[in-house]
Amino acid sequence: MHEFAAARAVIETMIRSQDLEGLMRQTEHLHGHLCPFVSLGVRAGQYAMMALSRQNTGMEEIVAIVECNNCFTDGIQMVTGCTFGNNALIYKDLGKTAVTVARREDGQAMRLSVRPDYRDKMMARYPNSGPLFQKIVVERQGTPEEIDQFHHIWHTIAYRELEMPLEEQFNITPLTIKMPEYARIFASHICSVCGESVMEPRVRMQQGKPICLSCADADYFILTGQGMTIVRDGGHA
Repeated sequence: MHEFAAARAVIETMIRSQDLEGLMRQTEHLHGHLCPFVSLGVRAGQYAMMALSRQNTGMEEIVAIVECNNCFTDGIQMVTGCTFGNNALIYKDLGKTAVTVARREDGQAMRLSVRPDYRDKMMARYPNSGPLFQKIVVERQGTPEEIDQFHHIWHTIAYRELEMPLEEQFNITPLTIKMPEYARIFASHICSVCGESVMEPRVRMQQGKPICLSCADADYFILTGQGMTIVRDGGHA
């Protein structure tokens, strides 16, 4: 393995030694805070990487297919090393807290989906967290003191959930999948209106000149907290 593959050595060591707390600390840098579903992402990522016994250098040797865009996904990205930037993170807008992690050479994969009764049972274990969650996360309210109290409680719960039996959190299925093709490298063109560089498949032609989707007032996909939608904005924001 090349000399630069050591970039993830710390995380790979944590995966093999089942240092879930260390992986949580790494994920907190990415996510900004800790919560139970970050904990689930860390656990799912660690389990899948151990089961597949394959290191990841960010060259698509491991692919993670996530089915949600919530806190869980940041745990998956940090532990597996699969991200949008290295083309190894695939997003299915299914609204399920689930992931399939697969190795490229043979399509061997592990799918972990959070059990449908997990959230209710987890909230029942920590009854004091429910009202604060409703007020601060759902209603976007709360005093600074309540927000601080909530983050302390949520942080504590995240670490406690690492100790739960995995089978009480996930349905786990070994799979063999057809691997997606490697990411293609596309040529770039300069938009004749805004002058910005744009990848070839996102170019439209108007009067024989290349134009980007925004300047063309064309539909495009956008991923927000509501999931994947199609929009057009009629130009740059």
